[in-house]
Amino acid sequence: MLGNLTLILLCQLIGEIITKVTKLPVPGPVIGMVILFCGLFFSKKMPAELESVAGFLHRYLPLLFVPAGVGVITNLDLMLRSWAPLAGAIIIGTAITVAVTGLVMQLASRRLKPGQQELQP
Repeated sequence: MLGNLTLILLCQLIGEIITKVTKLPVPGPVIGMVILFCGLFFSKKMPAELESVAGFLHRYLPLLFVPAGVGVITNLDLMLRSWAPLAGAIIIGTAITVAVTGLVMQLASRRLKPGQQELQP
């Protein structure tokens, strides 16, 4: 279990290093998640131990939202002053997400044959 947790944290560390060195405007954990995804995608199987560690972390994921919630409450006056740009970003971001998800689902459904349940590579 410790080795798999180390693997997850190592991917995050590599993502942080890539972000700092290249000065990309993408958070390091996101790059680390992409690295982990690519590794799992090319290995074609998910180790059971890694799945149990991920399940453990997923179970306690809501605790990570506590600092963000505290930040919202402590900066409420700033958010009230900037409500229009925030609302615009939320609405536009949601619309883009829905549109991209719809396009991806259309492309994925075209690759499926009638009666087929899963995508074949």
